[in-house]
Amino acid sequence: QVQLVESGGGLVQAGGSLRLSCAASGSIFSINAMGWYRQAPGKQRELVAAITSGGSTNYADSVKGRFTISRDNAKNTVYLQMNSLKPEDTAVYYCNADIPPRLAWGQGTQVTVSS
Repeated sequence: QVQLVESGGGLVQAGGSLRLSCAASGSIFSINAMGWYRQAPGKQRELVAAITSGGSTNYADSVKGRFTISRDNAKNTVYLQMNSLKPEDTAVYYCNADIPPRLAWGQGTQVTVSS
C-alpha cells in the first residue's frame, strides 16, 4: 500500500507565493517520475510540472518561469514552489508518483488565488 499526502495549499492574493509538498509513504522500493497536476472547475486535469528520479524537469507553458518543481529522494517527497501566482492558477492540485508497479495519486489540495 502506497500513500501520497499533499500539503501547502491555501488562499493567496495574486502575485503571491505558495509551496506545495507531497510525501510518499508505504511499501516503496523506488520512485521514478513524480509530478503535479491541477484541475480547475469545469476543466480537465492537466500536467503542471514533472521531475524524473535524476532531476530532469518539464513544465506546462503556462507556469514556466513562475513554478519550480523539486524532490528530495531521501524523504520520498516532491515540492512545487509557486511564485507570481495568478487567478487562473486556481485549482485543485494533485501530486502523482510512478512507484512500480503502480501510479499513485494524492487526494488533492486546493489553491485559490484572489485578484
